[in-house]
Amino acid sequence: MTIQHSAAVRNAMGDAIEATIGASSILKIFDGTKPANCAAADAGTVLATLNLPADWMGAFSGGVGAKSGTWQDTAADATGTGQYYRQYASDGTTCHEQGTVTGTGGGGDIELQNTSIAVGQPVTITNWQKTMPGA
Repeated sequence: MTIQHSAAVRNAMGDAIEATIGASSILKIFDGTKPANCAAADAGTVLATLNLPADWMGAFSGGVGAKSGTWQDTAADATGTGQYYRQYASDGTTCHEQGTVTGTGGGGDIELQNTSIAVGQPVTITNWQKTMPGA
């Protein structure tokens, strides 16, 4: 059996993500293997640390939401290939989301202008979008 939700319920589910993670969250891009879940310890090297805008996610519409504002680290922390990301509350330690990283158009959970990161270079998220289940 497949559960379906109205667009209003799907929008509320999506909007709850930003409310739960909170304003001004922190996103870190890592090289290496993505941990099993958010409760597991970070793995790999932090390549970039992005302080997201206070209102980092646009309001959901039709069960779909996307990043809001500019998501950028003006100077990468280390050199490597972005493999996965983790999004933390503003404390920088409480992980609420993790996913894959690809280049623009690569279909990752987030897309960067370039996954090959050099220390000191700017790192910009070009795409992050969520679609809530139950359509």
